[in-house]
Amino acid sequence: MFTYQIQVEYLGTNFVGWQIQKNGVSVQETLEKIFSSFLDDKIRIIGSGRTDAGVHAIGQSAHFKSEHKILNKNNFLNSINYFLRKYNISILNIKNRPSKFHARHSANERIYKYVIINRNSSLVLEKNKAWHIKKKLDLKSMKDGAQILKGTHNFSTFRASSCQAKSPIRTLRKVQVKKSKSKIIFTFHSKSFLQQQVRSMVGSLKYLGEGKWSFNDFKNAFKSKKRKMCAPPAPAHGLYLTKVIY
Repeated sequence: MFTYQIQVEYLGTNFVGWQIQKNGVSVQETLEKIFSSFLDDKIRIIGSGRTDAGVHAIGQSAHFKSEHKILNKNNFLNSINYFLRKYNISILNIKNRPSKFHARHSANERIYKYVIINRNSSLVLEKNKAWHIKKKLDLKSMKDGAQILKGTHNFSTFRASSCQAKSPIRTLRKVQVKKSKSKIIFTFHSKSFLQQQVRSMVGSLKYLGEGKWSFNDFKNAFKSKKRKMCAPPAPAHGLYLTKVIY
């Protein structure tokens, strides 16, 4: 039995998320069907984590086990991507891994980015790939708010009510807010995230940036540990799983 890690890029617009669900087509289900057919083997694809409906990935990590040894990885990538192209999924890389490797449990850090386009004009090229906000956002206010999220905290305010994690305690190792022309990019580094944590943090930082909240309002909402104090979460289509580090 051979263990392989794959790096996956996908446009999440037409998927119900990463994980197999009954209410629609998922990225995981699509990959398993294509890989099982191609390798003539029952393939189970395990991802580094779930992404919600509409969320994209630049560097999702996953692993699978197979009885077949992949001898030429370039040929394999070219062939498997031929069948995946109509689904807006691409396998960027494949690596041999020890049998104990697990895409989720072996991960040391996950990096997510969130993209806002802050301009009056409607989106064309970035449609369904970024959050379009017309009202001018105050970058400094959002940067100031982001800094208090760094470190180890109780993130209950930014946790979806359906989140099944045993603890709301998470450590954000790094948080960045950068702007280039009309594009504002939020980047978050952590070993793991709660369900809807990133989108909830961005939604609350947006309230701060547009002046709906003061810095103290943002800080008090965060420290309240109450979900009802959270601003509406940012939409899924601006969120990207960028990288998983082992």
